[in-house]
Amino acid sequence: MNTRNRQGSSPGVFAAVDLGASSGRVLAGRVGPEVLSVTEAHRFVNRPVRVGGTPYWDVLALYGGVLDGLRAAGRTTAGTPTSIGIDAWAVDFGLLDASGTLLGNPVHYRDERTAGVPERVHARVPAARLYAVTGIQHASFTTLHQLVAAAATPQFGPARRALLIPDLISYWLTGEAGTELTNASTTGLLDPDTRRWSTGIMAELDLDPGLFAPLRAPGAAAGTLTDDVSAETGLPTGVRVTAVGSHDTASAVVAVPARDERFAYISSGTWSLVGVELDAPVRTEESRRANFTNELGVDGTVRYLRNVMGLWLLQECMRHWDRLGRPRSLDRLLDDAARVAPLRSLVDAGDPAFLPPGDMPERVAAACRRAGEPVPRTPGETVRCILDSLALAYRRAVRDAQRLSGRTVDVVHVVGGGALNTLLCQATADACGLPVVAGPTEAAALGNLLVQARAAGTVPGSLADLRALVRTTQPLRRYEPRPDAGDWARAADRLPKRTESPA
Repeated sequence: MNTRNRQGSSPGVFAAVDLGASSGRVLAGRVGPEVLSVTEAHRFVNRPVRVGGTPYWDVLALYGGVLDGLRAAGRTTAGTPTSIGIDAWAVDFGLLDASGTLLGNPVHYRDERTAGVPERVHARVPAARLYAVTGIQHASFTTLHQLVAAAATPQFGPARRALLIPDLISYWLTGEAGTELTNASTTGLLDPDTRRWSTGIMAELDLDPGLFAPLRAPGAAAGTLTDDVSAETGLPTGVRVTAVGSHDTASAVVAVPARDERFAYISSGTWSLVGVELDAPVRTEESRRANFTNELGVDGTVRYLRNVMGLWLLQECMRHWDRLGRPRSLDRLLDDAARVAPLRSLVDAGDPAFLPPGDMPERVAAACRRAGEPVPRTPGETVRCILDSLALAYRRAVRDAQRLSGRTVDVVHVVGGGALNTLLCQATADACGLPVVAGPTEAAALGNLLVQARAAGTVPGSLADLRALVRTTQPLRRYEPRPDAGDWARAADRLPKRTESPA
């Protein structure tokens, strides 16, 4: 492969900080018109800590992992990065005082402090009007609900700034505060048309607009490393931090290797984000009741999607079996599940009962009992139930996205860690009746790197160009729907019909 660009200069070198719900990574990438390569420089655990019944993110440990990773990135064969981009999960935040000091560890979105908060919010701002302004799904853990819950705590009084997780890491690296647009759009406090903070909604909920930092678009400069960070990492002080799609799904969608607009995507990890890419938000009442969300993407796009519980169900089952001293490897579980008849047992993968951590195998069994489904008796049957149920949830989301948006879908792209799960990918193709293209698995990191490279002038400018580079450089696998794979339409009828969003 030619490793020099068309002007004869070497590809650019960039670092991607990619923070997930269970681990963080720093990756070094080389990007040019014909080059997109990535090396994992450092991986570290992201282990939430429970204190007094409240789960917190250990954000200082995360930041330490980022510093270690940047130090390692500078020592890779790729060379010293000229830019750093940060992506992470959405909605959670840290509160800073007037001096910029963190007031406490960020609370985990799975905490129960927001129980009953959506009802209090809707008493002041009706759900239909809130959706008409922000286009964001109903979810108890959105930033809006977390802030309303936090407002009653002593910590909130001295708070002068709220920074989402990737913006907090960026602030510590550069000393400059800002909020990247794609992540800001998940808060429930942004207008996707104007792409500005919705100060009217903030006022109605007694939230000070001054809490929120100025907005940055993907590709914008976010500062340069401070002297302290440079000394800690060994990187030059001139290294830039570039705003990318800081919501990891926004970065992942950049790296979807689509050939045209007629695609659906499933960003598959702890959560599954299932949707289509649009030019404008859809904020109809029908869309609200279907609980679709309008999150901003790179280049003025809208990620019109539904959150599906995702591989959290499988991950939590594996943690439970580990705690019992009966660990199962993922490969063994998938082999056992493949021997179970398809569609034997099904549950509603969006059941709120699955949201908290705990004994997930028993929760799956209880859901089967409630629905009159055969109760899984073995780990293999439990895993098969989870994967088939997820495939049905994907089928429903893809079909609803097409119906509500008017966008026709010819292919489903699965990116992220779930792209390696062959049983789930084939079940998704069978359930949706559409081809599934799986990969890349490192979609969020690749999208992060691509936005940095484009900002640096290393690669051409359009999303189509970036996606073409992914197609020609990354391994992909295609799954065709099988005509004899079972009656998925009839299976879908076994699940309860429910309104996704409350009135």
